[in-house]
Amino acid sequence: METLEDLTARMRPLFIGGDWRRAEGADTIEVCDPCTGAPFARTGTASAEQVSAAAQAAARAFATWRRTAAADRAALLDGFAAGLRARKPVLVALQMRNNGKPRAEAETDLDDAAACFDYYAGLARGLDAPRAAETLSDPHFAGRRADAPIGPVGLIVPWNFPLVTSAWKIAPALAAGCTAVLKVSEMTPLAELAYGDIAQEIGLPAGVLNIVTGRAEVGRAIGSDPRFAKLSFTGSNGVGAAVMAAAAARTVPVSLELGGKSPIVVTADADLELAADLVAGGIFTNCGQMCSATSRLIVEEPVAEALVAALVERAENLALGAPETAEMGPLTTRPHYLRVSAMFARARQEGARCLTGGAAEGDPAGQFVRPTIYEDVPAASFLWREELFAPVLAVRRCRDDAEAIRLANDTDFGLAATVVSGDPERAGAIAERIDAGHIWINTPQVILPETLWGGFRASGIGRELGPSGLEAYRQKKFITTRTAATA
Repeated sequence: METLEDLTARMRPLFIGGDWRRAEGADTIEVCDPCTGAPFARTGTASAEQVSAAAQAAARAFATWRRTAAADRAALLDGFAAGLRARKPVLVALQMRNNGKPRAEAETDLDDAAACFDYYAGLARGLDAPRAAETLSDPHFAGRRADAPIGPVGLIVPWNFPLVTSAWKIAPALAAGCTAVLKVSEMTPLAELAYGDIAQEIGLPAGVLNIVTGRAEVGRAIGSDPRFAKLSFTGSNGVGAAVMAAAAARTVPVSLELGGKSPIVVTADADLELAADLVAGGIFTNCGQMCSATSRLIVEEPVAEALVAALVERAENLALGAPETAEMGPLTTRPHYLRVSAMFARARQEGARCLTGGAAEGDPAGQFVRPTIYEDVPAASFLWREELFAPVLAVRRCRDDAEAIRLANDTDFGLAATVVSGDPERAGAIAERIDAGHIWINTPQVILPETLWGGFRASGIGRELGPSGLEAYRQKKFITTRTAATA
């Protein structure tokens, strides 16, 4: 079993065709500890030729993998889940060091990734079940439905939840009978390489899963490779648009899980202690670096003052620091830290009403920012409209449910939302009218593998998790025959 040193000092960081290979790209990636800003590892990047080799390995393996019994594919997915759990201590330690995640968050990430493989192993076992014939409107014909894996796929994942976002793509793709090339983020390139170790350990056929490291040019090489039958991307809207353009150039399907500016609606009859917990958790978890972060609080007027006061108290008492002791860690990457620092300066220039936070914290070598709350934020402000990917909450008050719904839907995005109310029927009615892909009522942001993930409008295209996540890697077809009486 690999140690933390094994994972941070790989001489061969590319997993192609079942083997580990040295990186031949011209670039080197420094992997940094966001608590100090200091590098603790270095790794190479794939060359264009190595990306092509990975695509070729996936294409070669697809011919056999697509015909592999679904039960056998399921058993290998079970092996991925077991392999993750066996490596839990070292992978948690690595995410704490590279992402700056508090221990509880890093442990949840690994547990959720393993659960995703468990779930799709279960779905895979039903894929080979025979389909019943259907009676058609013309008695001379009969038919049946069938589906097939879409082909080799290119998967590109972000840095904020490395193991989880990768599992959401790898598990359903392999369950469906697809082969894959995974590009990991250059900001957090190490954790997902454990999937290659597990693949070797469980005997995954060579080429079924390939993993490459690199920056934008590696992503572009994946996007333009003609051997990929589908592209799946999670990340920023700007890069997502480029991935979509690459897919459009070859007319292949694309799944995009992009940004969000999610609302949390609190009604006057809500349990305010619960509401404060859910608002704080929705924006301060993972230092706000979540596409689902409920960064817009819409609170009914009668309870607004009390709720905001409770949130300010929580923000100011939140333990900020190194992962072993903190409730909230640093921003993960230096470029993002600099963007957020500039955003605070912009908010001050605009005269935003900051109740707490609004600045970087402490040692300039680290990437810490204080939990921040802005009140009475104008609907036109960038604080209300733009995804900040930081522990920054914007607050507006509302008079009634209709205004709350209007404010909630006044966004270019539509990924997630939360409703907190003492009346379940009322909460359900509000949730039904909010345009978002996943909505929680009186609950933290629990995302179970059997549910569904994806958004409206600029939040993306397609859905991950649940049966929809598997169907995204399968093509539908219909087979029509003459009936026996007319053949």
